[in-house]
Amino acid sequence: MTVSTAPRLHVAGFRFDRWTVVTALALGLAALLLAALAFRILQDHGGANSYALLADAFLHGRFDSPRCFDADCAAFEGRTYVIFPPVPALVATPLVALAGPDAPGFLVLGALLFAITGLTWNAIAVRLGLSAEARLWAALAFLFGTPAIFVALRSDGVWFFAQSVGLTLVSIALLASLERRLWLAGALLGLAFLSRQMALLLAPFAFALSRPKDARLIAFDRETIADALKIAVPILIAIAAYCLYNWLRFGAPLETGYRFIGDFPKPEDRNFITNRILDIGLFAKDYLVFNVAYMFLQGFHIEFGGPYMTEMLRMDGSGTSILAASPFVLYAFYARADAKLVIGLLVAGAICGVTLFYHSNGFSQQNVQRYVLDWLPVIWLLLLAGAFTGAPEKIAERLKPFKLLTTYAIGLNVAAFAVAAATKAHAN
Repeated sequence: MTVSTAPRLHVAGFRFDRWTVVTALALGLAALLLAALAFRILQDHGGANSYALLADAFLHGRFDSPRCFDADCAAFEGRTYVIFPPVPALVATPLVALAGPDAPGFLVLGALLFAITGLTWNAIAVRLGLSAEARLWAALAFLFGTPAIFVALRSDGVWFFAQSVGLTLVSIALLASLERRLWLAGALLGLAFLSRQMALLLAPFAFALSRPKDARLIAFDRETIADALKIAVPILIAIAAYCLYNWLRFGAPLETGYRFIGDFPKPEDRNFITNRILDIGLFAKDYLVFNVAYMFLQGFHIEFGGPYMTEMLRMDGSGTSILAASPFVLYAFYARADAKLVIGLLVAGAICGVTLFYHSNGFSQQNVQRYVLDWLPVIWLLLLAGAFTGAPEKIAERLKPFKLLTTYAIGLNVAAFAVAAATKAHAN
Protein backbone atom coordinates (compact mmCIF):
# COMPACT_ATOMS: atom_id res chain seq x y z
CA MET A 1 0.00 0.00 0.00
CA THR A 2 1.32 3.46 -0.86
CA VAL A 3 0.59 6.86 0.53
CA SER A 4 -1.55 7.54 -2.51
CA THR A 5 -3.79 4.55 -1.76
CA ALA A 6 -4.31 5.17 1.95
CA PRO A 7 -7.58 3.58 3.17
CA ARG A 8 -10.51 5.96 3.68
CA LEU A 9 -13.54 5.76 5.93
CA HIS A 10 -16.70 7.49 4.69
CA VAL A 11 -19.19 8.38 7.41
CA ALA A 12 -22.24 10.46 6.50
CA GLY A 13 -20.36 12.16 3.70
CA PHE A 14 -17.25 12.77 5.78
CA ARG A 15 -14.03 11.28 4.41
CA PHE A 16 -11.64 10.07 7.11
CA ASP A 17 -8.14 8.84 6.32
CA ARG A 18 -4.61 9.17 7.62
CA TRP A 19 -4.34 12.69 6.18
CA THR A 20 -7.31 13.72 8.28
CA VAL A 21 -5.34 12.59 11.33
CA VAL A 22 -2.26 14.51 10.17
CA THR A 23 -4.30 17.67 9.62
CA ALA A 24 -5.98 17.37 13.01
CA LEU A 25 -2.60 16.80 14.68
CA ALA A 26 -1.02 19.82 12.99
CA LEU A 27 -3.96 22.05 13.88
CA GLY A 28 -3.92 20.77 17.46
CA LEU A 29 -0.20 21.46 17.85
CA ALA A 30 -0.64 24.94 16.37
CA ALA A 31 -3.48 25.53 18.84
CA LEU A 32 -1.12 24.62 21.69
CA LEU A 33 1.33 27.28 20.55
CA LEU A 34 -1.48 29.84 20.36
CA ALA A 35 -2.55 28.80 23.85
CA ALA A 36 1.03 29.33 25.03
CA LEU A 37 0.97 32.80 23.49
CA ALA A 38 -2.32 33.59 25.23
CA PHE A 39 -0.92 32.32 28.54
CA ARG A 40 2.18 34.47 28.20
CA ILE A 41 0.00 37.50 27.48
CA LEU A 42 -1.94 36.87 30.68
CA GLN A 43 1.32 36.51 32.62
CA ASP A 44 2.90 39.66 31.16
CA HIS A 45 3.73 42.19 33.88
CA GLY A 46 5.77 44.57 31.73
CA GLY A 47 9.10 46.11 32.61
CA ALA A 48 11.07 43.87 30.27
CA ASN A 49 11.26 45.39 26.76
CA SER A 50 13.88 48.09 26.26
CA TYR A 51 11.94 49.45 23.29
CA ALA A 52 9.53 50.81 25.90
CA LEU A 53 12.41 52.85 27.29
CA LEU A 54 13.33 54.13 23.83
CA ALA A 55 9.70 55.05 23.14
CA ASP A 56 9.60 56.87 26.49
CA ALA A 57 12.79 58.71 25.55
CA PHE A 58 11.21 59.82 22.26
CA LEU A 59 8.14 61.03 24.13
CA HIS A 60 10.38 63.16 26.34
CA GLY A 61 12.44 64.56 23.47
CA ARG A 62 15.67 62.66 24.06
CA PHE A 63 17.55 59.58 22.79
CA ASP A 64 19.16 58.23 25.97
CA SER A 65 17.47 56.35 28.82
CA PRO A 66 18.12 56.41 32.57
CA ARG A 67 18.02 52.59 32.71
CA CYS A 68 17.98 49.46 30.55
CA PHE A 69 15.98 46.25 30.80
CA ASP A 70 18.64 44.01 29.21
CA ALA A 71 22.37 43.74 28.58
CA ASP A 72 22.32 45.01 24.98
CA CYS A 73 22.35 48.71 25.75
CA ALA A 74 25.29 50.98 25.06
CA ALA A 75 27.25 53.05 27.54
CA PHE A 76 28.48 56.18 25.73
CA GLU A 77 29.85 59.37 27.30
CA GLY A 78 28.17 58.66 30.62
CA ARG A 79 24.74 57.96 29.13
CA THR A 80 22.80 54.77 28.44
CA TYR A 81 21.31 54.16 24.99
CA VAL A 82 18.96 51.54 23.59
CA ILE A 83 20.98 51.18 20.41
CA PHE A 84 18.53 49.27 18.22
CA PRO A 85 16.84 50.89 15.17
CA PRO A 86 13.93 53.17 16.06
CA VAL A 87 10.79 51.97 14.23
CA PRO A 88 9.76 49.25 16.75
CA ALA A 89 9.89 51.96 19.43
CA LEU A 90 7.56 54.09 17.30
CA VAL A 91 5.19 51.12 17.01
CA ALA A 92 5.17 50.86 20.80
CA THR A 93 4.86 54.61 21.44
CA PRO A 94 1.04 54.65 21.85
CA LEU A 95 1.27 51.87 24.43
CA VAL A 96 4.03 53.65 26.35
CA ALA A 97 2.25 57.01 26.11
CA LEU A 98 -0.83 55.45 27.71
CA ALA A 99 0.75 53.31 30.42
CA GLY A 100 4.42 54.24 30.79
CA PRO A 101 7.64 52.32 30.06
CA ASP A 102 6.89 49.56 32.58
CA ALA A 103 3.49 48.76 31.09
CA PRO A 104 2.66 45.27 29.81
CA GLY A 105 1.37 44.90 26.29
CA PHE A 106 4.31 44.01 24.05
CA LEU A 107 3.09 40.42 23.81
CA VAL A 108 -0.29 41.70 22.64
CA LEU A 109 1.49 43.78 20.00
CA GLY A 110 3.53 40.71 19.05
CA ALA A 111 0.34 38.65 18.68
CA LEU A 112 -1.23 41.34 16.48
CA LEU A 113 1.89 41.49 14.29
CA PHE A 114 1.86 37.68 14.07
CA ALA A 115 -1.76 37.77 12.87
CA ILE A 116 -1.08 40.52 10.33
CA THR A 117 1.90 38.56 9.00
CA GLY A 118 -0.27 35.47 8.60
CA LEU A 119 -3.00 37.38 6.76
CA THR A 120 -0.40 38.96 4.50
CA TRP A 121 1.12 35.64 3.50
CA ASN A 122 -2.34 34.23 2.87
CA ALA A 123 -2.95 37.17 0.51
CA ILE A 124 0.38 36.44 -1.21
CA ALA A 125 -0.62 32.77 -1.57
CA VAL A 126 -3.97 33.78 -3.07
CA ARG A 127 -2.24 36.08 -5.53
CA LEU A 128 0.13 33.28 -6.52
CA GLY A 129 -2.87 31.02 -7.18
CA LEU A 130 -2.50 28.44 -4.40
CA SER A 131 -5.45 26.22 -3.61
CA ALA A 132 -7.23 26.47 -0.27
CA GLU A 133 -5.52 23.30 0.97
CA ALA A 134 -2.08 24.50 -0.07
CA ARG A 135 -2.72 27.88 1.57
CA LEU A 136 -3.69 26.17 4.83
CA TRP A 137 -0.51 24.12 4.98
CA ALA A 138 1.68 26.99 3.83
CA ALA A 139 0.24 29.10 6.66
CA LEU A 140 0.75 26.35 9.24
CA ALA A 141 4.34 25.85 8.11
CA PHE A 142 5.36 29.50 7.98
CA LEU A 143 3.58 30.67 11.12
CA PHE A 144 4.08 27.68 13.43
CA GLY A 145 7.01 25.75 11.95
CA THR A 146 9.52 28.60 11.63
CA PRO A 147 10.89 31.24 14.04
CA ALA A 148 7.78 33.40 13.35
CA ILE A 149 5.92 31.89 16.32
CA PHE A 150 9.03 32.06 18.50
CA VAL A 151 9.53 35.81 18.09
CA ALA A 152 5.81 36.34 18.77
CA LEU A 153 6.03 34.29 21.96
CA ARG A 154 9.07 36.27 23.08
CA SER A 155 7.99 39.71 21.85
CA ASP A 156 8.15 41.08 25.39
CA GLY A 157 11.93 41.16 24.72
CA VAL A 158 13.57 43.87 22.66
CA TRP A 159 15.31 41.62 20.11
CA PHE A 160 12.25 39.50 19.36
CA PHE A 161 9.88 42.45 19.11
CA ALA A 162 12.16 44.05 16.53
CA GLN A 163 12.01 40.87 14.46
CA SER A 164 8.22 40.69 14.76
CA VAL A 165 7.93 44.25 13.46
CA GLY A 166 10.50 43.67 10.71
CA LEU A 167 8.89 40.44 9.52
CA THR A 168 5.47 42.08 9.27
CA LEU A 169 6.81 45.06 7.33
CA VAL A 170 8.81 42.89 4.93
CA SER A 171 5.85 40.58 4.33
CA ILE A 172 3.55 43.49 3.42
CA ALA A 173 6.32 44.99 1.26
CA LEU A 174 6.58 41.78 -0.78
CA LEU A 175 2.81 41.73 -1.26
CA ALA A 176 2.94 45.37 -2.39
CA SER A 177 5.72 44.47 -4.84
CA LEU A 178 3.62 41.68 -6.36
CA GLU A 179 0.77 44.17 -6.74
CA ARG A 180 3.13 46.79 -8.24
CA ARG A 181 2.46 49.31 -5.49
CA LEU A 182 6.07 50.37 -5.69
CA TRP A 183 6.07 53.50 -3.54
CA LEU A 184 4.42 51.51 -0.77
CA ALA A 185 6.88 48.62 -1.17
CA GLY A 186 9.82 51.03 -0.92
CA ALA A 187 8.38 52.81 2.11
CA LEU A 188 7.72 49.52 3.91
CA LEU A 189 11.22 48.25 3.16
CA GLY A 190 12.60 51.54 4.48
CA LEU A 191 10.65 51.09 7.71
CA ALA A 192 11.77 47.44 7.84
CA PHE A 193 15.38 48.62 7.49
CA LEU A 194 14.75 50.90 10.48
CA SER A 195 13.70 47.78 12.40
CA ARG A 196 16.17 45.19 11.10
CA GLN A 197 19.07 46.64 9.10
CA MET A 198 19.43 43.60 6.83
CA ALA A 199 16.05 44.39 5.28
CA LEU A 200 17.93 46.91 3.13
CA LEU A 201 19.27 44.05 0.99
CA LEU A 202 15.75 42.90 0.09
CA ALA A 203 15.25 45.82 -2.30
CA PRO A 204 16.55 44.03 -5.44
CA PHE A 205 14.20 41.10 -4.82
CA ALA A 206 11.23 43.44 -4.30
CA PHE A 207 12.08 45.10 -7.62
CA ALA A 208 12.32 41.72 -9.36
CA LEU A 209 8.90 40.71 -8.00
CA SER A 210 7.36 43.92 -9.23
CA ARG A 211 8.34 43.46 -12.88
CA PRO A 212 5.37 43.01 -15.23
CA LYS A 213 4.97 39.64 -16.87
CA ASP A 214 7.38 39.15 -19.78
CA ALA A 215 9.22 42.40 -18.93
CA ARG A 216 12.99 42.38 -18.85
CA LEU A 217 14.46 42.39 -15.36
CA ILE A 218 17.28 44.75 -16.29
CA ALA A 219 16.55 47.53 -18.73
CA PHE A 220 17.32 51.21 -19.04
CA ASP A 221 14.10 52.53 -20.49
CA ARG A 222 12.19 55.28 -18.73
CA GLU A 223 9.52 53.02 -17.23
CA THR A 224 12.01 50.57 -15.70
CA ILE A 225 14.12 53.35 -14.23
CA ALA A 226 10.98 54.99 -12.81
CA ASP A 227 9.96 51.70 -11.18
CA ALA A 228 13.38 51.30 -9.61
CA LEU A 229 13.29 54.85 -8.25
CA LYS A 230 9.85 54.34 -6.73
CA ILE A 231 11.31 51.58 -4.56
CA ALA A 232 14.71 53.19 -4.03
CA VAL A 233 13.74 56.74 -3.03
CA PRO A 234 11.83 55.81 0.18
CA ILE A 235 14.67 53.47 1.14
CA LEU A 236 17.24 56.21 0.60
CA ILE A 237 15.15 58.51 2.80
CA ALA A 238 15.16 55.82 5.50
CA ILE A 239 18.94 55.46 5.22
CA ALA A 240 19.34 59.23 5.57
CA ALA A 241 17.06 59.21 8.61
CA TYR A 242 19.12 56.44 10.21
CA CYS A 243 22.37 58.31 9.57
CA LEU A 244 20.87 61.42 11.18
CA TYR A 245 19.66 59.33 14.11
CA ASN A 246 23.15 57.89 14.59
CA TRP A 247 24.76 61.34 14.37
CA LEU A 248 22.39 62.79 16.98
CA ARG A 249 23.18 59.92 19.36
CA PHE A 250 26.84 59.11 18.78
CA GLY A 251 28.24 62.00 16.76
CA ALA A 252 28.81 60.10 13.50
CA PRO A 253 26.31 59.04 10.79
CA LEU A 254 27.67 55.51 10.49
CA GLU A 255 28.12 54.88 14.22
CA THR A 256 25.23 52.62 15.25
CA GLY A 257 26.39 52.17 18.85
CA TYR A 258 26.64 48.39 18.63
CA ARG A 259 30.35 48.42 19.45
CA PHE A 260 29.56 50.07 22.79
CA ILE A 261 27.31 47.24 23.97
CA GLY A 262 30.17 45.40 25.65
CA ASP A 263 30.84 48.37 27.92
CA PHE A 264 27.37 48.36 29.46
CA PRO A 265 27.00 45.14 31.53
CA LYS A 266 28.72 44.82 34.89
CA PRO A 267 31.63 42.33 34.82
CA GLU A 268 29.65 39.75 36.80
CA ASP A 269 26.79 39.95 34.28
CA ARG A 270 28.89 39.34 31.18
CA ASN A 271 28.44 36.24 29.03
CA PHE A 272 30.15 34.82 25.97
CA ILE A 273 28.41 37.37 23.75
CA THR A 274 29.88 40.21 25.80
CA ASN A 275 33.30 38.55 25.73
CA ARG A 276 33.11 38.19 21.96
CA ILE A 277 32.35 41.90 21.50
CA LEU A 278 35.08 43.04 23.89
CA ASP A 279 37.80 40.62 22.84
CA ILE A 280 37.11 39.83 19.16
CA GLY A 281 34.64 42.35 17.74
CA LEU A 282 31.18 42.52 16.20
CA PHE A 283 32.23 40.69 13.02
CA ALA A 284 35.05 38.16 12.70
CA LYS A 285 35.96 34.95 10.91
CA ASP A 286 36.26 33.31 14.33
CA TYR A 287 32.47 33.04 14.51
CA LEU A 288 32.03 31.32 11.14
CA VAL A 289 32.27 27.65 12.18
CA PHE A 290 29.96 28.15 15.16
CA ASN A 291 27.38 30.06 13.12
CA VAL A 292 27.48 27.65 10.16
CA ALA A 293 27.02 24.69 12.50
CA TYR A 294 24.01 26.24 14.20
CA MET A 295 22.52 27.63 11.00
CA PHE A 296 22.63 24.42 8.95
CA LEU A 297 23.72 21.40 11.03
CA GLN A 298 22.74 21.55 14.70
CA GLY A 299 19.82 19.34 15.73
CA PHE A 300 17.19 19.61 18.45
CA HIS A 301 19.30 19.76 21.59
CA ILE A 302 18.29 19.45 25.24
CA GLU A 303 21.14 19.97 27.71
CA PHE A 304 21.30 17.37 30.50
CA GLY A 305 23.34 17.45 33.70
CA GLY A 306 23.66 16.05 37.20
CA PRO A 307 25.88 13.22 38.43
CA TYR A 308 24.13 10.73 36.13
CA MET A 309 23.39 13.11 33.27
CA THR A 310 19.69 12.50 33.78
CA GLU A 311 18.62 15.98 34.88
CA MET A 312 17.07 18.04 32.12
CA LEU A 313 18.69 21.47 32.47
CA ARG A 314 17.55 23.56 29.51
CA MET A 315 17.14 23.80 25.77
CA ASP A 316 20.30 24.79 23.94
CA GLY A 317 20.17 28.60 23.98
CA SER A 318 21.92 28.83 20.62
CA GLY A 319 19.05 27.04 18.93
CA THR A 320 18.50 24.46 16.20
CA SER A 321 19.45 24.70 12.54
CA ILE A 322 16.84 25.79 10.01
CA LEU A 323 17.14 22.47 8.16
CA ALA A 324 16.57 20.43 11.32
CA ALA A 325 13.81 22.59 12.78
CA SER A 326 11.99 23.49 9.54
CA PRO A 327 12.90 20.79 7.01
CA PHE A 328 10.11 21.83 4.64
CA VAL A 329 12.28 24.75 3.48
CA LEU A 330 13.94 22.16 1.23
CA TYR A 331 10.84 22.54 -0.94
CA ALA A 332 12.61 25.60 -2.32
CA PHE A 333 14.13 22.97 -4.63
CA TYR A 334 10.94 23.35 -6.67
CA ALA A 335 11.46 27.09 -7.22
CA ARG A 336 11.18 28.13 -10.85
CA ALA A 337 14.48 28.61 -12.62
CA ASP A 338 14.18 32.22 -13.70
CA ALA A 339 15.70 35.62 -13.04
CA LYS A 340 13.65 36.08 -9.84
CA LEU A 341 15.18 32.90 -8.45
CA VAL A 342 18.69 34.14 -9.19
CA ILE A 343 18.02 37.51 -7.55
CA GLY A 344 16.31 35.83 -4.60
CA LEU A 345 19.16 33.41 -3.98
CA LEU A 346 21.73 36.19 -4.23
CA VAL A 347 19.79 38.36 -1.79
CA ALA A 348 19.17 35.54 0.70
CA GLY A 349 22.77 34.39 0.38
CA ALA A 350 24.11 37.89 1.00
CA ILE A 351 21.99 38.39 4.13
CA CYS A 352 22.77 34.95 5.50
CA GLY A 353 26.44 35.26 4.59
CA VAL A 354 26.87 38.49 6.53
CA THR A 355 25.25 37.06 9.66
CA LEU A 356 27.54 34.03 9.58
CA PHE A 357 30.39 36.35 10.58
CA TYR A 358 28.36 38.17 13.24
CA HIS A 359 29.16 37.84 16.94
CA SER A 360 25.67 36.49 17.74
CA ASN A 361 23.67 33.87 15.88
CA GLY A 362 20.46 35.08 17.54
CA PHE A 363 21.35 33.79 20.98
CA SER A 364 18.60 33.08 23.52
CA GLN A 365 16.44 30.88 21.35
CA GLN A 366 15.01 27.38 21.43
CA ASN A 367 14.68 25.18 18.34
CA VAL A 368 15.11 28.09 15.92
CA GLN A 369 17.67 30.25 14.20
CA ARG A 370 15.73 33.48 14.43
CA TYR A 371 18.06 35.44 12.13
CA VAL A 372 16.70 33.39 9.23
CA LEU A 373 13.61 35.63 9.39
CA ASP A 374 15.75 38.29 7.68
CA TRP A 375 15.91 36.19 4.49
CA LEU A 376 13.30 33.45 4.87
CA PRO A 377 10.49 35.53 3.25
CA VAL A 378 12.48 35.50 0.01
CA ILE A 379 12.91 31.73 0.03
CA TRP A 380 9.32 31.24 1.14
CA LEU A 381 7.83 33.22 -1.72
CA LEU A 382 9.96 31.35 -4.24
CA LEU A 383 8.98 28.07 -2.57
CA LEU A 384 5.24 28.79 -2.76
CA ALA A 385 5.39 29.95 -6.36
CA GLY A 386 7.38 26.91 -7.45
CA ALA A 387 6.09 24.02 -5.36
CA PHE A 388 2.37 24.74 -5.10
CA THR A 389 1.37 26.25 -8.42
CA GLY A 390 0.88 24.42 -11.68
CA ALA A 391 -0.60 21.00 -12.41
CA PRO A 392 -3.06 19.97 -9.63
CA GLU A 393 -1.87 16.36 -9.55
CA LYS A 394 1.74 17.44 -8.97
CA ILE A 395 0.68 19.83 -6.22
CA ALA A 396 -1.32 17.07 -4.52
CA GLU A 397 1.68 14.75 -4.49
CA ARG A 398 4.02 17.45 -3.19
CA LEU A 399 1.63 18.40 -0.43
CA LYS A 400 1.70 14.97 1.17
CA PRO A 401 5.29 14.95 2.45
CA PHE A 402 5.01 18.71 3.06
CA LYS A 403 2.17 18.00 5.51
CA LEU A 404 4.29 15.48 7.37
CA LEU A 405 7.32 17.76 7.54
CA THR A 406 5.17 20.67 8.69
CA THR A 407 3.50 18.63 11.44
CA TYR A 408 6.90 17.42 12.57
CA ALA A 409 8.28 20.98 12.64
CA ILE A 410 5.34 22.32 14.66
CA GLY A 411 5.69 19.39 17.04
CA LEU A 412 9.36 20.25 17.59
CA ASN A 413 8.40 23.82 18.49
CA VAL A 414 5.81 22.56 20.97
CA ALA A 415 8.37 20.21 22.51
CA ALA A 416 11.02 22.94 22.70
CA PHE A 417 8.73 25.42 24.39
CA ALA A 418 7.50 22.74 26.79
CA VAL A 419 11.08 21.87 27.78
CA ALA A 420 11.95 25.56 28.14
CA ALA A 421 8.92 26.15 30.38
CA ALA A 422 9.56 23.04 32.47
CA THR A 423 13.25 23.77 33.04
CA LYS A 424 12.57 27.42 33.81
CA ALA A 425 10.00 26.41 36.42
CA HIS A 426 12.46 23.89 37.86
CA ALA A 427 15.23 26.51 37.99
CA ASN A 428 12.94 28.91 39.83
